Amino acid sequence: MTGTNQGFALLDAIQIYFHGEKIEALVFILPIGLLSLVFGLWLLTDNPTNFTKGVAIPFLLMGLLMTTVGGVVGYRTPSQVSGVVKAIEADPRAGGQAEIQRMTKVNSAWHLYLVMWGLFGFAGLLMRFGTSSEFLRGMGIALVFIAGVGLLVDGFAERRTHPYVDALEGRTLAPETPQ
Repeated sequence: MTGTNQGFALLDAIQIYFHGEKIEALVFILPIGLLSLVFGLWLLTDNPTNFTKGVAIPFLLMGLLMTTVGGVVGYRTPSQVSGVVKAIEADPRAGGQAEIQRMTKVNSAWHLYLVMWGLFGFAGLLMRFGTSSEFLRGMGIALVFIAGVGLLVDGFAERRTHPYVDALEGRTLAPETPQ
């Protein structure tokens, strides 16, 4: 990659994007996953009732998933950054195009995630308020919580992708203004 302002801006955008991904994974997703595992296990061992079992099971599943995802994303990010930078430095056009294609796939999935988290939340509310089963009421509360965490994680992740893709496509960005 040449030492142009655009080249430096792209390298900055790569660092900013992947740094945010790594921090979100290691400082938010992984710890929430571990806390969810501890919480779920505690609920199952400390005077378990149908309600607490209903809360515990989704928390254990979420904990396993988030711990795995947080760890994998957090620890693979440095090698991913290195690979993207090397590809762009070796052939700016081809490397940038490959990363744009990858990010296009990433960005095309956000609406699916939004629908999924919305369905989790809706199902959770239905279970909480539409049944007399203590187990399902507990599960409903856990699903609403999980939906909120998912919306939060993906909300930050999606917003991080747009300036990165703009930089990959060579667009100059104005500073973000509050709305």
